Amino acid sequence: MKFVTIYFLLLSTFALLNGHPIPDIPVIGDFDQNGSSVITVEIDTRSFADDPEEVPMLSGPAFDKLTAEEKKDLLLEGKNLIREALLIRFDEKEWFLPDFEYDFEKKIGGNTVEESDTFVIRGYARIKLSSESQSYQIRAKESAVYDIIFTNRLNGIPQKRVNVLFPGENSFTLDLTNFFGPGEESNSTESSKFEYKDTADSQSTFISFLRQGFVHVVPLGLDHILFVFGLFLLSRKWKPLILQVSAFTLAHTLTLGLATLGIISVSPQIVEPIIAASIAVIALENIFFPGYKPYRLVIVFIFGLIHGLGFAGALSGFNLEPTSLLLGLFGFNLGVEFGQLALLIAAYLLTAQIKNQSNYRQWIVIPGSITIALFGIYWTIERIFF
Repeated sequence: MKFVTIYFLLLSTFALLNGHPIPDIPVIGDFDQNGSSVITVEIDTRSFADDPEEVPMLSGPAFDKLTAEEKKDLLLEGKNLIREALLIRFDEKEWFLPDFEYDFEKKIGGNTVEESDTFVIRGYARIKLSSESQSYQIRAKESAVYDIIFTNRLNGIPQKRVNVLFPGENSFTLDLTNFFGPGEESNSTESSKFEYKDTADSQSTFISFLRQGFVHVVPLGLDHILFVFGLFLLSRKWKPLILQVSAFTLAHTLTLGLATLGIISVSPQIVEPIIAASIAVIALENIFFPGYKPYRLVIVFIFGLIHGLGFAGALSGFNLEPTSLLLGLFGFNLGVEFGQLALLIAAYLLTAQIKNQSNYRQWIVIPGSITIALFGIYWTIERIFF
């Protein structure tokens, strides 16, 4: 059974290099019936760090301290990031990257106080389209480092359909047929009456965020993976496992929703060390206090609240249309649950053949929990002091 222990060791070693990803890159298409079109990209400066979760967002005071040369370097990094991530096309013609003009702007409309008091890099590409233009689409290049959130506004109205694009994927095609008027002489009253309708909008948005939620756990959320394995290692009996997972799910669903809707806000510099510490605590409890006890649910619930805040960045700050936000929140959370279920099934299948509980504890629980605890402790120290 040594291979199972090795599995935990390899997983935890890989976890040393990974944590929750930062918010993805929004690409917003703004189209007006007079043909004026603006494609906007937004870049969080944490994207340039080796470990984005270990650095703060660019606050106002930090921005003011930047030299002109440092600002220039950051803008160049943003330009290079988009160059490696994005292509667009109209009317199914050749893919291309438009000429974006990049600058720093204060983040306005974020879902948290922290977001609205920080600076981001925004790039604007202004394109004049003719009345013959019929469609718009984007592609996340294979070399993209982060996922891309594809959203659009027609006549200033946010559209319901949203795509989350992984590297190498194309967005849905935004149908602009008959949208553009004859130009400057178009009647603004008539323009405001235009309503884009897409019967696939709700389903597409839900599935897109469902998939993103799963991926934020498997394989990207490795601290979350270790926590779930820590729950599993306490007991393979279904009742304790279901109770723990249910408490954890309820808790992180609550805070994920509240944080995404902007009702609560906690700095990542507080959340991330606590998430790391929770991994160590759960693992150490498996070693020193074996066997399920009711107070375990309280501990799991409290840590679940913190883990929910760790996921909040995946949906916050994109200013989605309300229906899209709720669909995205529900889909993302369900994807997280599917990811957790996949982990538990995998853990059970890997250990099912070990029937003797003494051997199971000696070969799996103890070495697995020690390994998980060590990296939880390492992460905690790293996120506090480095």
